[in-house]
Amino acid sequence: MNFLKSQSKPNNTADEGLLLEYRQTGNLAPLAALYESYMHLVYGVCLKYLRDEELSKDAVMQIFEELITKATRHDIKQFKPWLYVLSRNFCLMQLRSGKKLQMESLPDFVEFVDDTHLDDDREEDITALERCKQKLPAAQKISIQLFYMDEKCYKEIVDDTGYTMNEVKSYIQNGKRNLKICLEKNREC
Repeated sequence: MNFLKSQSKPNNTADEGLLLEYRQTGNLAPLAALYESYMHLVYGVCLKYLRDEELSKDAVMQIFEELITKATRHDIKQFKPWLYVLSRNFCLMQLRSGKKLQMESLPDFVEFVDDTHLDDDREEDITALERCKQKLPAAQKISIQLFYMDEKCYKEIVDDTGYTMNEVKSYIQNGKRNLKICLEKNREC
């Protein structure tokens, strides 16, 4: 398989149609066609995090296997950004668990903390992030966990926590800001 070139140009309407067809029929062909149009992007995300071509190629195939079940369980509004998050989280889980790698993991939330970048010393970054996560108010911590790591949509978080939709959005936004501030303070010390 060629991970560097897309066979067809992605189209949101076509994406929705293929995804709907897969959900209704369970036939893997439409899902495979949909995934193939984004496979080069998934490979790029994997290469960015895993920093190994062969591991990245394996990850692309494993992400498709996850996609088979997750595409039916999640309310996917826009496939491309959802697939990016799925791919990124897959790679982070690979790094965190040490599967097939002997690298330290990237911090869970660095990707969405806009201007925060990793230093060469990843262990300190991970420790700082964990410390900052612990300082978050409980509602922010649980909302961020559910949204970014458990890949739940706002409505699912509302259902799980009992918070209102506005509260969930606020907790996520404020939690991101608080993590960013905390991480920046740790870098200054």
